[in-house]
Amino acid sequence: MEKELLIRIVSLAVCFLLSAGVGAQNKQYDSYKGLVMAGYQGWFNAPDDGAGRGWYHYNGNEGFRPGSCTIDFWPEVSEYEKLYKTEFEFDDGTPAYVFSSYDESTVDVHFKWMRDYGLDGVFMQRFVTEICRESSLKHFNKVLNSAMKAANKYNRAICVMYDLSGMRPGQESVLLKDISVIAEKYSLKDHNENPSYLYHDGKPLVAVWGVGFNDRRHYGLDETEKIISGLKAQGFSVMLGVPTHWRELSGDTENDSRLHDLIRQCDIVMPWFVGRYDELTYPRYNQLVSEDVKWAKNNGVDYAPLAFPGFSWCNMKGQTSTQIQRNKGSFFWKQLSGAIAVGAEMIYIAMFDEIDEGTAIFKCAKRVPVGISTFVPIEEEIESDHYLWLAGQAGKMLRKELPLTMTQPVRK
Repeated sequence: MEKELLIRIVSLAVCFLLSAGVGAQNKQYDSYKGLVMAGYQGWFNAPDDGAGRGWYHYNGNEGFRPGSCTIDFWPEVSEYEKLYKTEFEFDDGTPAYVFSSYDESTVDVHFKWMRDYGLDGVFMQRFVTEICRESSLKHFNKVLNSAMKAANKYNRAICVMYDLSGMRPGQESVLLKDISVIAEKYSLKDHNENPSYLYHDGKPLVAVWGVGFNDRRHYGLDETEKIISGLKAQGFSVMLGVPTHWRELSGDTENDSRLHDLIRQCDIVMPWFVGRYDELTYPRYNQLVSEDVKWAKNNGVDYAPLAFPGFSWCNMKGQTSTQIQRNKGSFFWKQLSGAIAVGAEMIYIAMFDEIDEGTAIFKCAKRVPVGISTFVPIEEEIESDHYLWLAGQAGKMLRKELPLTMTQPVRK
């Protein structure tokens, strides 16, 4: 009798530990195929958050106050553990608050949302020009550390992405040294130790964005080639972020066929579409995606098309600047379903948290501050989490867990 009781107690204890996640084996992310992932900026700071950067990526030329800011969407902040009071107010005179990416609790909330809504994971942005500066490196290291913890806690895929914007020749060595340090610290090459880190073609994946644009960047294809060969030598697979018209070497793309040679050296190519079209002009770009898919298959490279929910940067660039309407998710869904319909096997969403340019899919506010600065509220007819939900639905559709539908699904 005592033996049976002991067995029963041990059995219950094991069940409890497993339900709590103790000893449970996280899913290993062995391929980008079948995943819908988003870019994660993680660049927002507030005074007193410990980073020593004051208001950062919220502030305009005269600080972060009415009439001076760079964000067009306001975050929905009801679920954050730590908040920071601003000079902005709602229509009833109460103060408006925002989060800081520097707080580990903020990143934890974001990864919890990814799990809750079915977004498979994120690409953690690291800007080469930022990690050259001590205060910025401190910030992005803190955010990355929080994200690595949260990714394994919530069983989400995570991948490091380097943005080359503003990089100068010679700074490619900064990138290669940085990823070497990260790989050792977070066991990127031991998938059992860090199962959430995204692998592709049998190796840990590193993304490099900003290659082949014809907008007079200081770096070029020579520096890119050094980065690719350096990453390959360190044992990584590579995803290359390129302009919209990379295949035709036209429009926003440098007219140099070496770009194609570099793409063939990589494992995945991802074109940048943000701001290039709206819902009315999208069909022409969906045909472009279809042709991209064919080129990639013929050249032995995987292809990750991009989708974005809308665009707005009026507080940053002026009230007459470009805005692309979200249309209550219709625009976003057309891109997601359109990419899947023409054969996409993976999707990149821009972005998870970029309220600067109005591309964020995370929870944004329906009720926004009033005054000199004008903010874009989430549409009345939908909820603040609608775009997260659509991303999760697209993932299910990509994996054929749901039937393909070109019509935006209705939430029940």
